[in-house]
Amino acid sequence: MLKHIEKLTPAEEALLSAAETLLEATPQRRRAAETLRERGLPSRKVEAWHYTDLRTRLKEFAGLADTADDGQAWIEADRGLVEAARLPVINGRLRASLADDMPQGVTLKSFEGEGGFADAADAVAMLNTLIGRGGVDMGVAAGARVEKPVELLHGTISAGASAIRHKVAMGEGASATIVERHESADGLAVQSNAVVDLEIADDARLLWVIVQTEGDAATHLAQLNVNLGARAKLTVLVLNAGGALVRREINVDVTGEDADLQIRGVNLIGGETHLDVTTVLLHDVPGSVSTELFRNVATAHGAGIFQGQIRVAQIAQKTDARMACNTLLLSDEAEFSAKPELEIFADDVQCAHGATVADIEDDHLFYLMARGIPQKQARAMLVQAFVEEAFEEVEDEALRDALNARIENWLDRHG
Repeated sequence: MLKHIEKLTPAEEALLSAAETLLEATPQRRRAAETLRERGLPSRKVEAWHYTDLRTRLKEFAGLADTADDGQAWIEADRGLVEAARLPVINGRLRASLADDMPQGVTLKSFEGEGGFADAADAVAMLNTLIGRGGVDMGVAAGARVEKPVELLHGTISAGASAIRHKVAMGEGASATIVERHESADGLAVQSNAVVDLEIADDARLLWVIVQTEGDAATHLAQLNVNLGARAKLTVLVLNAGGALVRREINVDVTGEDADLQIRGVNLIGGETHLDVTTVLLHDVPGSVSTELFRNVATAHGAGIFQGQIRVAQIAQKTDARMACNTLLLSDEAEFSAKPELEIFADDVQCAHGATVADIEDDHLFYLMARGIPQKQARAMLVQAFVEEAFEEVEDEALRDALNARIENWLDRHG
């Protein structure tokens, strides 16, 4: 049971004041304000936030980001991840007038509906509901084969806080690739929040790519909520390579039989970064499959957390669910905490989880150095091979190369 707080922090007070300046006093926004006022931000006493005490770490609220600049110059200068139809979001506001033409089968409209959140512990969605100002409602038509990727490009170009929520619906039998990218400059006091609600109908196929390269002073809170239909296949690729305080949540409810879920991620944690990846996978029907693999590198004073929970309902017989989290610690000051969990109420299942934390193997390093490769280069090669394995099964060569290039750039800067 969450207890009422006696006194709000300066950040909580500022958040409530900012929410009052927004014109849309919807029931959900009022509920979010009441929840924050009564419960505050979650501390380490809340189990889901034990490793990321948001109430302590979010020391101040930067105020709402300026939305006057539409970011056209920034958008034009952006090089993109891969060739895609871009849909830009600047400082938390959708810039539909600057969007590329969408591929056939993809429809867009402005999403002005209310957000939602479960309770005070669901802080990412609660804060999004409190200060969010709409997003995009994207639909992929039933049976559509969308060959060109669609990119939701989130750029924060000035200091301040922003929040946006998107709804994406994949029609029955549709297939697509969607990139969710978040960027900001180093030194910029950014507080970004993004929530995506994703509905995947029966027999649909979706590759969802998340690339987060926020600046070294940024707070980034994000959530992906998925409902996965029968025989549908969802592959989620995650690359975290930036930010000062990062919380990435992935919540998937497998509600269709024989669905296939794959999550593969790379977390690169350097400097003073605190990065928390939390996933909850619910298997609610028989015969579904899920595989979750994260490769992490922590160096300097970086701190990483992986919390992965898989729940298998009693009815969900024949479930095959596997989770692995492997970490390299490259400095004595870096740290990483892994908390894999299985809750299994069915008896005919195959479920497994594992976590490792280690440094580079001396034997592997010696092998390369014995062949004339300098130690620094040899270490870089081993680290790169370790993390790039997470994306080796990506069929799109251009996408795989783009992800690996960002990994290589990060390793060059933090090597």
